[in-house]
Amino acid sequence: MGEQQARLNAAETFRLGATARRFLLATLLLLIAARLMLIFWLPVIDPTEGRYIEIARKMLETGDWITPQFDYGVPFWGKPPLHTWLSALGMKLFGVSQFGGRILIFATALATGWLCHDWVRRHWGRDLALLSVVAIAAALVFFGASAFVATDMAMVFGTTLSMVAFFNCVTATENRRIWGNLLFVGLAVGMLAKGPTAVVLTGIPLFFWLLLGNRWALLLRLPWGTGLAVLVLLTAPWYVAAELKTPGFLRYFIIGEHYERFVVPGWEGDLYGRGHARPKGLIWAYGLAFFLPWTFFGLALLAKPVRLFAAAKGLGGGAGMYLLLWALSPMILFTPAANILPSYVLPSIPAAAILVVLLCSAVWQGGRILRLATAATLVATLAVYLGLAGLAYFAPMRISANTELALVAKARALEPQMPIIYWGARAFSGEFYSNGRAQSTSDAAVLAGLAANTTRDAVAVLPEDLAQVQAILGDSVSNEGQFGARFLLVEPANGGAGQ
Repeated sequence: MGEQQARLNAAETFRLGATARRFLLATLLLLIAARLMLIFWLPVIDPTEGRYIEIARKMLETGDWITPQFDYGVPFWGKPPLHTWLSALGMKLFGVSQFGGRILIFATALATGWLCHDWVRRHWGRDLALLSVVAIAAALVFFGASAFVATDMAMVFGTTLSMVAFFNCVTATENRRIWGNLLFVGLAVGMLAKGPTAVVLTGIPLFFWLLLGNRWALLLRLPWGTGLAVLVLLTAPWYVAAELKTPGFLRYFIIGEHYERFVVPGWEGDLYGRGHARPKGLIWAYGLAFFLPWTFFGLALLAKPVRLFAAAKGLGGGAGMYLLLWALSPMILFTPAANILPSYVLPSIPAAAILVVLLCSAVWQGGRILRLATAATLVATLAVYLGLAGLAYFAPMRISANTELALVAKARALEPQMPIIYWGARAFSGEFYSNGRAQSTSDAAVLAGLAANTTRDAVAVLPEDLAQVQAILGDSVSNEGQFGARFLLVEPANGGAGQ
């Protein structure tokens, strides 16, 4: 195809030396190693990761693979189950641990990187492909989310697959039908990872790209019949089964999570937490902040508008606009949203990184300053991430106090099966590390009744509530000290009625 060949010919003008290629490959491997170390060493963090990994642990424990459970017997309607399936399967394969819960999430990040590398290699050559995947891996939000137990990375794999597959389908001369069907597979992955949001994030850039270039005829190249059948066959069974098993799911998920959360500031209808009201438009600031360190390279391009325009046009086939719209899609969608989180920018990172790499390589092609700046940026970024991994190993609690690992470990050291009662809000990582033996209460009568039961109990309490809880429990417990955010109060070994 003429346009595709033009892009390939343009890529021929960009070449990395052997030393630069080895440097980038080593950087990529070290980034992967640093993230793997954090999987092992960084404790599960509350509330988000703790909640999702505990939901996965409950899925594995109960054997209910249809309905994720917010608590035993309480369905979790907030998100589809793909990330839960991945975490639960990881724990089934590798044991109930933070590694087991995270490793298959990390696998989706690696798969996303591979997709991007293959796509850039096909259209712009292997050197730009290597540089692009390193840029993706080093981006702040991608590195952090790549093994974080949540919905985002599974959805990003789905949106990336859809965007790559669509472009390949409408520009390639071979395997067009395969790529067309993979577009719908990506949509199905997104629907099972996040829901309709993933379809909208894919639809926005595709719609505007087709509109701005008057490319509507390209839609005729898609295998609509088999593609839609694939989409329905992959998604409908779970959605139907979930509604039949717990009626009310579809109403809450579609209307509540996708409409009311979007338009109602501080949405109060959230069954599992609260809305995250933020000023409208803040998503753009999140995008700039979490694309670091490459934000500076993107801004530097604006200083050379003539070269920038020529470089974007030189990509051919509308690829520059395709990547730009893909990168801006989350910002376009969430600018008017009433409730947002920083992680909402994550689907833009693959496209943004590829676009910045392609444009920088064209605008400053062969530029010594660009090579030095890129190398220095990667070295500094890698040092930060490796330092974070080292800190997670030597002093994990210094990274985040939002984990109950140390408290649960202390309670287990005193008595392996000791129940832990959290005063006030739930601590999901406490439930995870205690294999479901941790509970929560705000009822003073429940605490007062601990002395009368036949078990040795522990109570976890925040510093501001310590005096109140000690007044309720009196001399029936001893204070073992503060572990993370909470104090641990424990009954003596011979405490409890009947002991």
